[in-house]
Amino acid sequence: MASAAEQMAANLSWGMLGKATDLRQRIFFTIGLLIVYRLGTYIPVPGIDGDALRDTMAQVTQGVGGMLNLFTGGALSRMGIFALGIMPYISASIIVQLLGTMYGPWQQLKKEGEQGRKKLNQYTRYGTVALAILQGYGIAVSIQAGGLAHNPGAFFIASCVITLVGGTMFLMWLGEQITARGIGNGISLIIFVGIVAEVPSAIAQFLAQGRSGALSTPVILGIIFMVIAVITFVVFMERALRKISILYPRRQVGMKVYEGGSSHLPIKVNPAGVIPAIFASSILLLPTTVSTFSGGSTNPVLSWLAANLGYGQPLHLLFLAVMIVFFAYFYTLNVSFKVDEVAENLKNQNASVPGIRPGKKTEEYLEYVVNRILVLGSAYLAAVCLLPEVLITELGVPFYFGGTSVLIVVSVTMDTIQQVQSHLLAQQYESLIEKSQLRGKKKPGAPKAPARR
Repeated sequence: MASAAEQMAANLSWGMLGKATDLRQRIFFTIGLLIVYRLGTYIPVPGIDGDALRDTMAQVTQGVGGMLNLFTGGALSRMGIFALGIMPYISASIIVQLLGTMYGPWQQLKKEGEQGRKKLNQYTRYGTVALAILQGYGIAVSIQAGGLAHNPGAFFIASCVITLVGGTMFLMWLGEQITARGIGNGISLIIFVGIVAEVPSAIAQFLAQGRSGALSTPVILGIIFMVIAVITFVVFMERALRKISILYPRRQVGMKVYEGGSSHLPIKVNPAGVIPAIFASSILLLPTTVSTFSGGSTNPVLSWLAANLGYGQPLHLLFLAVMIVFFAYFYTLNVSFKVDEVAENLKNQNASVPGIRPGKKTEEYLEYVVNRILVLGSAYLAAVCLLPEVLITELGVPFYFGGTSVLIVVSVTMDTIQQVQSHLLAQQYESLIEKSQLRGKKKPGAPKAPARR
């Protein structure tokens, strides 16, 4: 039999959105900041030859340039102030989280609660500035070496680096504001909006290839079917759960005895969500960014990077798959589902897994279950990100139909809708509590009960 909370969730109506004032304000706030982000992608970095830039990006759009544009919403192809995107912040988060599991003082900070988290966030911001300066300098030097600057020199490099670093820090602030005062995860929404904004042009390019005869009708229908199948598969896997039975013992409070009950601990097949795909892709951005603008012909290292780490190359696919699997395990066990904390919480609630002793044994059992689940979850992530890329490389379909972009769009959409439903459910609870309080009040003018004698 369904619980009261499940019955309320089943009867949840989107018509309640009109009554949820706080949720409506959060949604408008989020939309407003995302509009600001999209406008910023069209503001160009000063001192760049626009015609030469368009010619350069037209040659690499299908390959490395398409992968870079995926996370910048087209800002890189226009060389806007947000050309670095949010990737330096994500890379800094990866470094801080890795060090947080290995470096002693930072391990202690993670145990200090809110204060430790604020300190680690501060280190993440410092790391973002450092990485943005390095990547901005690499892009500025590459642009100058590629003959894309009007007036090359130290002044151009300095202005380009300052502009790009400022754009990244502003995006980081936008993402934090959306997470704190809006709806959804701000960083994921920024990447999501960048992908969705470029989808219409990718569809137009795809249909133009069909009209010109570059793609046959069966291939076009096959690609459409593949996209629908990938979306369906992603939705199914993102909602898949492994439920672990939990038992609560009988307890006595005062003179009252409460019977024990049973529940379940849900573990998603993909607890890390879209984070491993974003982390893995961000690692590959710096070398490909430098090789894109410099052309890779002036330096043997850049030439090797362009040849072997380009989109669809075997080495690129291998690195991407290995990093997706690594970050799926790392992010799950260290961030999204910490087995030691879950086992400790169950022990504090006097709950237990049937046949497993509380404490260390429960932690070992949960770690065993999560590791087995992640074999399927990480393989699913790698397959969704790699298989469409192989087909796209062979058929020349626009990059935005790739597995990574579909995974990001579907996952972020589901997470955001789930947060909206959570706010609506909280609003429904509040309205029920208010009604119960009003019913409990006496009506004015009602006859008083006779006094006891």
